[in-house]
Amino acid sequence: MSAPARVRVVVADDSAFMRRLLTDALGKHGFEVVATVNDGDQALKACLELRPDVLSLDLTMPGLDGIGVLRGLRPLELPVSVVVVSAFSPAHGAYAVDALAEGAVDLVAKPAAGEGLEEFIADLGEKVRLAAASRRRRPAPGHPAAAAQPGPARPAAAARPAPGRPRKAPVVMIACSTGGPQALTQLLPKLPSPLGVGTVIVQHMPPGFTGSLATRLDNASSLQVREAQDGDRIDSRTALIAPGGRHLHLLADRTAKLGDEPPVGALRPRADLTIVDAVRVFGGDVLLVVLTGMGKDGLDGAREVRRRGGRILAEAESSCTVYGMPRAIVEAGLADGVYDLNLLPEAIAREASGSAAGAGRAAA
Repeated sequence: MSAPARVRVVVADDSAFMRRLLTDALGKHGFEVVATVNDGDQALKACLELRPDVLSLDLTMPGLDGIGVLRGLRPLELPVSVVVVSAFSPAHGAYAVDALAEGAVDLVAKPAAGEGLEEFIADLGEKVRLAAASRRRRPAPGHPAAAAQPGPARPAAAARPAPGRPRKAPVVMIACSTGGPQALTQLLPKLPSPLGVGTVIVQHMPPGFTGSLATRLDNASSLQVREAQDGDRIDSRTALIAPGGRHLHLLADRTAKLGDEPPVGALRPRADLTIVDAVRVFGGDVLLVVLTGMGKDGLDGAREVRRRGGRILAEAESSCTVYGMPRAIVEAGLADGVYDLNLLPEAIAREASGSAAGAGRAAA
């Protein structure tokens, strides 16, 4: 039996020092750096000629920048995943969010002067490994073939009809992680306003970037989208996003409360905490939507939603960047429907209307 092929990486960065550092770091993880380039045009050329598994991409380069590279990759339809490796700060949050929305799998912050390299090297290795495992299986958003994608790759493992009793409009809870900004960029603009009694989103992101994500989504959506603050009230025309680096709690008076408790499972915010709060406040009138992401955040919350009679939708593997969080829901038998991302808006709108009729059918 032959050994598995090494993950092949192209490194694009205008700094010779960073190219050497990245090459050494990737080599320590067993990856093969097949080319290093110092501008965006060379990055596109290397991807076209060498067909790497992963592109390590700096955002700020002379000539074609990182966003230009991401947009240039789209018509090439190459199965290459992109990990952005760039200097970040809250002031540059919008640029980083643009990169994620344009299709980058994840972000790695370059180490600042005086910072140790161990955490950077470990983070880089994990995210490149994840990116290689999530190489695109379908056309990029906006490509004509994307609209023709089928619904779920298979029927929902536990598709359930909606309860026969009349249902109140639910609070819509959305949980996502790796690949989530791109998924939200496609999903939120297609959702109606008002939606249920309100929408709450937990997206795993570092501090400083969720505000930029909220602004981007707000500009494209009928719903008002903003980063949650203490005292924000759940409202049918608003979607609140948990701030990066803080837990989001929901209080009995249907207002938001931010918490600085320690991370749970290395995550802050943790979707499970917010979902459980939603069940305490809204009982069975909760619609949980679990999108692309690594790990199992949302699973414990989903069990509470199911126990109280709420509804749960999961993104299908066919459209996930990382089929981790939705897989946990489906394999636990908790999903009422499993949908490709382009079919989720209609399913969410139908479920959020509060109508019991036909709400439980998974897409065929």
